[in-house]
Amino acid sequence: MAKLTGAEVARHNTKDSCWVIVHGKAYDVTEFLPEHPGGAGIILKYAGKDATAEYEPIHPPDTLDKYLDKSKHLGEVDMSTVEKEEQVKDPSEIEREERIKRMPPLSQCYNLLDFEAVARQVMKKTAWAYYSSGADDEITMRENHNAFHKIWFRPRVLVDVEKVDFSTTMLGTKVAAPFYITATALGKLGHPEGEVVLTRAAYKHNVIQMIPTLASCSFDEIVDARQGDQVQWLQLYVNKDREITKRIVQHAEKRGCKALFITVDAPQLGRREKDMRVKFSDTGASVQQSTGGSAVDRSQGAARAISSFIDPSLSWKDIPWFRSITKMPILLKGVQCVEDVLRAIEAGVDGVVLSNHGGRQLDTAPSGIEILAEVMPILRERNWQDKLEIYIDGGIRRATDIIKALCLGAKGVGIGRPFLYAMSTYGLDGVDRAMQLLKDEMEMNMRLIGATSIKDLHPGLLDLRGLQSGHHAVVPGDTLSLNVYDPLQSPRFNEKAKL
Repeated sequence: MAKLTGAEVARHNTKDSCWVIVHGKAYDVTEFLPEHPGGAGIILKYAGKDATAEYEPIHPPDTLDKYLDKSKHLGEVDMSTVEKEEQVKDPSEIEREERIKRMPPLSQCYNLLDFEAVARQVMKKTAWAYYSSGADDEITMRENHNAFHKIWFRPRVLVDVEKVDFSTTMLGTKVAAPFYITATALGKLGHPEGEVVLTRAAYKHNVIQMIPTLASCSFDEIVDARQGDQVQWLQLYVNKDREITKRIVQHAEKRGCKALFITVDAPQLGRREKDMRVKFSDTGASVQQSTGGSAVDRSQGAARAISSFIDPSLSWKDIPWFRSITKMPILLKGVQCVEDVLRAIEAGVDGVVLSNHGGRQLDTAPSGIEILAEVMPILRERNWQDKLEIYIDGGIRRATDIIKALCLGAKGVGIGRPFLYAMSTYGLDGVDRAMQLLKDEMEMNMRLIGATSIKDLHPGLLDLRGLQSGHHAVVPGDTLSLNVYDPLQSPRFNEKAKL
């Protein structure tokens, strides 16, 4: 069969006949336009053109095969005949590329926040907006980290800490450290290889990776990238079509996933305005007008463009159904109060993640560490502390944060954004260093509080009085302290670009 020419594809550039090119193949997406979660406007922007660059960071490579009828697969295109559009670079993009040439060496990243500082300077603005944004005023996103600062240690001295072992088990899996890579969407926004980079790093450090529903890589790509007896978990956004959900869960179990984490804090995606503003400005007014304005509401950020399938009717009554379709342990990800932890135990699930979705859903929701401090004493009063495994995520940037969570009774913690920032800036080497920094901090801080293993960590090592002060919106810093104190420095960019 002869290849299509660029001119043939270019003729189909309207909402009545819309063809696009992805990875050298043409597709008729005319009938799909009203159904596209990101709105019709973004597709029409590439009608009759090569849409690969826009498509690739957002969609797993098998998306068109799964969701577009085979009759709409039009065949290969002779890419030498496709007219190349002259790309006029935005001045800010030129400046970003210059900053990449002047990036600090990886050795200057001494902690997880350093990767974030570099990422802010070198990531594309759309990617940075998606990864870094929180809901509304981003109060909860900041408080996730600040809450750990309200807890102080009560170290023990004269303990023999020559040998320190911070290995542990999570859902029966022996791991080298008490943290896992939690599910984060759209890995290819930060790195062209996407989530498989995190898979490789997880294997090297013997920690668990949670595979996201909304990954840029396909589920099978991520599973295929694992090595040896590496363990992976599945994070699930529940689809309105339960047959699709069932198929996803059972396929994951067949491929060897060891646990199912059902996200329960996202019946609707929160307003992440930083992401929305960037996406709105990138889309352009002409696209919005061409679709009668409908895309204004449906293309406000990468988050909304990939999430319209999520079922807002998900409820406690669905838990028995999940138990009927899988033998994997079932955990609820996004529990935010004591009452729901108790109800989760009564529902017979295997665990919960105390989480507010990284501060990306309900603003002024409590942090995971605060919920944990409230939950565990109640579970111990009822002798229920062993009825399920409890994890937390959100705001964890130091090993001291991890240790505080474990002292309170968490089985482990999930870390998301820091590993994305490390991957986006330095690739696999960056994630490798980030994980090693955490391990080095774990060893040092366990020695300094007088603990040689995870079983030595208990609430008596903590002073929790600071958590009783209540909530308030944290001001980034008062002018007096900014003028008097010398702030810690982030990694410095080279003054001159590398030749």
